Order: sequence, then C-alpha cells, then structure tokens
Amino acid sequence: MSRVGNSPISIPEGVTVDVQSDVISVKGKLGELHQSYDTVSFKQEDGQIFVSRPSDAKPHKAKHGLYRALVFNMVHGVSTGFTKELELVGVGYRASNQGQKLDLALGFSHNVVFQIPNEVKLETISEKGKNPIIKLSSHDKQLLGAVVAKIRSLRKPEPYKGKGIKFVGEQIRRKAGKSA
Repeated sequence: MSRVGNSPISIPEGVTVDVQSDVISVKGKLGELHQSYDTVSFKQEDGQIFVSRPSDAKPHKAKHGLYRALVFNMVHGVSTGFTKELELVGVGYRASNQGQKLDLALGFSHNVVFQIPNEVKLETISEKGKNPIIKLSSHDKQLLGAVVAKIRSLRKPEPYKGKGIKFVGEQIRRKAGKSA
C-alpha cells in the first residue's frame, strides 16, 4: 500500500545519518535533527536509507510511509533547507524585523510583535509600490510550517478584497460583493 515507504532515501554529500534503537539523527551543514520512531526499521547502505516494516498490518503500513517522509524531510532540510515566503496584501500593511522579532502592522489598533524561534531565519522585504514580503527559512520543515501558519493566522486572506497574509503565488478564491 505504501508506495512512499518503499522508495529509498539518497543521502547527499556532507550529511551523516545515525540510526539508534528508537531515534534517528541526521546531521548536515545547516544543522542537526532528531526523530524518534517505532514499528519500522532503517537500513543504511551505499549512500541510501531503506525503510522496512515488520508486517502488512494497517498501522505498520501507515507508519512505513510516515517515517520515510519524515526522514526524507530531515535529510533535505539539513542539506539544502526549506524556505517559505508570505505576502502582506492590504493598504497600510507593513512588516519589519529587529533580529528575531517580527513587527507587523495589519490594520489593528496596535502593531503585532511576533517572536520567531532561533532555528528560523527571518528576512523582510519592503519595496515601494509592492506588497511587503516576509521570507522565512529553516532546516526544520515542521517548525517552519508551524511558524508560517501562526503568522498567517494573524490575518487570513479574505475572499472579497483579497486582503490579508497569503503565500507568494497563492491564488485567493474571490467572491462577488453584495449586489444592489
């Protein structure tokens, strides 16, 4: 059933993988990640990691694909990293940062100050005549996704004018306004 779990994970140059009895550790130029696992086994040979399951029971099949995807994201993260870009659409919406503090002007009475974890690199881009862009990058895909979701939840894009925080390149489904 798990086609994802059957495909091997290739280990790029400069990445080391350490498999213990219940924890797998991946170390690369961008950082180090750890993941605990159960019911599957990892085998490392010829610069590839193979994931195998003990039986064809439904929980074993589910975890087979899950842990293969998690380890693949860890290997990809410590070698090349992940990047997400958010765009602020709206009149007067601004973004600036001082270190790891993200300062957002989103039309509320006060600015929203958001503390970004140290594992995530933050960059704000503001050009005249263009929407402000928040660029976040990290080696940990799960942490990056959680931070981006939290920032986006501060002002989700609305369907009538399209104002809010959206991903760069995202198409917002628009609605027609009230007809007179």
